[in-house]
Amino acid sequence: MPNLMLVTLQGHAAETPQEQVSGPLTVEGGLMIWTVVVFLILLAVLRRFAWPAILGAVEAREQALERMLADAAKDREQAATLLAEHQKLIGEAKTQAHGIIVEARGIAEKERALAMEKTRQEQEELLDRARREIRDERDRAVAELRREAVDLSLAAASRLIERRLDAETDRKLVLEFLAGLDEKP
Repeated sequence: MPNLMLVTLQGHAAETPQEQVSGPLTVEGGLMIWTVVVFLILLAVLRRFAWPAILGAVEAREQALERMLADAAKDREQAATLLAEHQKLIGEAKTQAHGIIVEARGIAEKERALAMEKTRQEQEELLDRARREIRDERDRAVAELRREAVDLSLAAASRLIERRLDAETDRKLVLEFLAGLDEKP
């Protein structure tokens, strides 16, 4: 009997050689059904638990990206506004600087004109003072010459008359004579 069983097993083994051949391209019905069942169970579990978490993460990432894009657009607008304001301030600063330069030039011209006028006035005052001093000096020199002329005239007259008159009386006479000369011309 054992031989029979062996034969039977061997015979049976000989009958299904195609069933035992398996490979990547062979289709086995039972395995395919279990694979589909396991896939459907896995799909149901993933859909129930993992899919909402994955979709939530994707949606959160999408919202974060949208917020970042909105913030970037808002920052770009603020930067453009700040740039325009900065350029406006630079323009105003240039205008003010130009105004200050023009004003400084005007003030410098006024100061220069005042300094020139002051110098001219000082020059005129110096000339007037020099003229007065010259006139005063000339008057003193003329008076001195007149005194000497009086003294010389008296000395000459005394010698001519050969007597000496009173010096005070002589001076009075000559001064009256010279005063009379000043009035004639």
